[in-house]
Amino acid sequence: MQKRKALSGLIAVSLFTALPWTTTLAESPKWTNVNVYEEQDGSKFNSENYDFMKFSKIGAKLQEIDKLSNRVKVEVRGKSADGNPLYAVTIADPSNHSKFGKNKALRKQMFKNPQKAQDWIKNNPDFKVPIMINGSIHGTEFVGSDAVLQLIERFATQNDEVTKNILDSNILIFNVVQNPDGRINATRFNGQGIDLNRDFITQSQPETQETVELIKEWNPMVFLDTHGYVKNYAPNKQGLIEPCTPPHNPNYEYDLYNKWAYKQAEAMESEIMKNKNKYNGKLYQSMEGAYVPQRDDSFGWDDYPPIFTPMYAMYHGAYGHTLEAPTNDLDGVRWQYDAIMGALQFATDNKQGMITDQIEVFKRGINFDHPFHNEGFFPKAYVLPVDQKDPTVTEKAVNHFIKNDIDVVQSSKAFVAEGKSYPKGTYVVMMNQAKAGLANTMLWDGEDISDDTPAMYDISAWSLPELWGFEATAVKSALDIKTENVKEVKNHGAVSGKGPYLIPNSSVKAVKLVNTLLQQGVHVKRDSKGNFYATGQEGKVSAAVRDSGLQVATQPIPANAVSLSKIKVAILKDGGMWKQQSHSGTKLALKRLGFDVTEITPVEVAEQGINRFDVFVYSGTENLISQPDELSNANKEFGFQNNAQRKAFITKVASFVNDKDGKYIAVGAGASHATSTLELTDDKINGSEDDPSNGIVKMDYKGSGVTAGYKNGDVGFVFSPVWYSDTANDDISASFINTADFLVAGHWIGKGEAQGKPVIVEEKDKDVTMIGLEPGFRDHTDYLFRLLSNAIFED
Repeated sequence: MQKRKALSGLIAVSLFTALPWTTTLAESPKWTNVNVYEEQDGSKFNSENYDFMKFSKIGAKLQEIDKLSNRVKVEVRGKSADGNPLYAVTIADPSNHSKFGKNKALRKQMFKNPQKAQDWIKNNPDFKVPIMINGSIHGTEFVGSDAVLQLIERFATQNDEVTKNILDSNILIFNVVQNPDGRINATRFNGQGIDLNRDFITQSQPETQETVELIKEWNPMVFLDTHGYVKNYAPNKQGLIEPCTPPHNPNYEYDLYNKWAYKQAEAMESEIMKNKNKYNGKLYQSMEGAYVPQRDDSFGWDDYPPIFTPMYAMYHGAYGHTLEAPTNDLDGVRWQYDAIMGALQFATDNKQGMITDQIEVFKRGINFDHPFHNEGFFPKAYVLPVDQKDPTVTEKAVNHFIKNDIDVVQSSKAFVAEGKSYPKGTYVVMMNQAKAGLANTMLWDGEDISDDTPAMYDISAWSLPELWGFEATAVKSALDIKTENVKEVKNHGAVSGKGPYLIPNSSVKAVKLVNTLLQQGVHVKRDSKGNFYATGQEGKVSAAVRDSGLQVATQPIPANAVSLSKIKVAILKDGGMWKQQSHSGTKLALKRLGFDVTEITPVEVAEQGINRFDVFVYSGTENLISQPDELSNANKEFGFQNNAQRKAFITKVASFVNDKDGKYIAVGAGASHATSTLELTDDKINGSEDDPSNGIVKMDYKGSGVTAGYKNGDVGFVFSPVWYSDTANDDISASFINTADFLVAGHWIGKGEAQGKPVIVEEKDKDVTMIGLEPGFRDHTDYLFRLLSNAIFED
């Protein structure tokens, strides 16, 4: 075959450049994540001793395939959190390479004039549709990327009728290894400790951002996400193929999705069963099909939150499926391979109807016509006012929407909407747009679904206005105003006057500005309301404020303000539970607030103590400080190796709090129970870290100290909710509001027990604070991050 010389050369250069990003130059860590590096033997996540493709060899493998085929385009799309290359491979019939622009133009037409796009497709049956396959978003689910590599090789080099037929109708986009860090480190998470398959509403990680860009670029008709390992969820049903059980997110046009997705799932199952005789393991000999949650169950595997990759893709009109292989071995690779082949053949046979209905999703949005939704479910618009002194929160949200293909406009003049006046420059999200479902799921308040289902797979509330802290007013009536399109918001902060300068305790950016100034040696004070005042070194203040985006003015310093200094924070590293490392979200929140944060393990605390730090944060499981023989597998690597270490840990932490007068902060249920175990509190800890209940709650905040900047009726976020009683020796900083409807949105069946109960407390006789909320949850709850900075700064 004739190869594309110029393109091949560019690809080779990019791949060779990427190779040093892998293990060769990686900094030697103090510990390994969850288990051992991929190049070593004995991984507890590979008990089958399956010889999976090492990430360090994947770049060379892709180069090899690329040299053999003129169908292939290989790209390095960026870097992971640990700096490893993110490979994307596009495969299409060579005659279609020059038509990629035409295909993308058609995608744009879908969002501007969907009827015209549908008519064009009807009259041009040879059109090509993009299909995206995502490889191994969880690092230890190795089989997904291995199946992807086999599929890339097949579609790059083979010429059988099935291959040619699929390539005649489709453009295949492979996100080869969505989580390189996890594959290298043999952990579910990326290098920041974040589960990437929980990051698609926040998009805090570079890997997630790259996948979102791929989805936006191609707007795939089908999205397949490879996972493992699910077996025996139903008798002789091996592996899992979505669609899901209820509850379904109400922001979908679910009738259009399910019309094709369920049949596609059956086609995948059929392809697996057709090849049953090629599987070797005993598990597969009695296999009668795959577990399809929608068909085989009533709850427990839902598609409600948009945090999962396929669920997020569904808001772009894709028929999204999670594919969970049964086993971590070559049979698991074959299962994934067969499932994907079944999906591709179904899409090829039904592309006309499937893409017509995909476009219908966009048509409904543009026409504000949602036939399966109650009238009024979708507002006409959301109005996003801007705080002129601290616009950073709203501006972050606006840029986030734009990056997600959501149209945002800005008013050219002042206007009135439903009796409320808004100034010129107010941002507006009109809801008569193609991706109205995605816009609404990001902007709505959410709902309490506690009575709708016995259990949820993950979170049930995620409102960006509530949890990022910006105002978004839903407007139900038609909005006739003059606007301009917004492509990106770029704002620079400014100072006025000659100081001292008031920095309001108003946002993550404001606190980060304070920590930046402290690190630069600028004198900063904090008043009883939590606000900050910077004095002297006007040049440093001006430069830092400009970068922050805040508008800072001169203000006299109150007499009660106290001086601050640079603070060193230690956070206890944990192995995770409930498919998350609790400390990772808290750690990222602290870093985004500008603190100097160091992860330390329980063993390091036992051996070295923590007196070199000012603050010690525990945000993880109680199991982390258990006896060695009681540790979970996830915590064995970080936990105590003997009982003497455990005793030393308890002694060192007590000395830090009592002798050094160090500050101890516990975040969440597990840490609260650990605080009791460490005898740092005599409170009764109510609630269990094993409880998956979660949601947005209304709070009664004291409004000073730890809760400075928050008020009664403000929001909090719980995951495995915890609250406190027997609090006579505490100062109570916050309680759940004492009304039956204190759960704003989410799933919490036993919430009545917690109504009105304390949830943030400070010991009176020692510097110990317990926060029953999850203010740093998955780097998602920006609005609550300042509970952490308040607790750290509070005298």
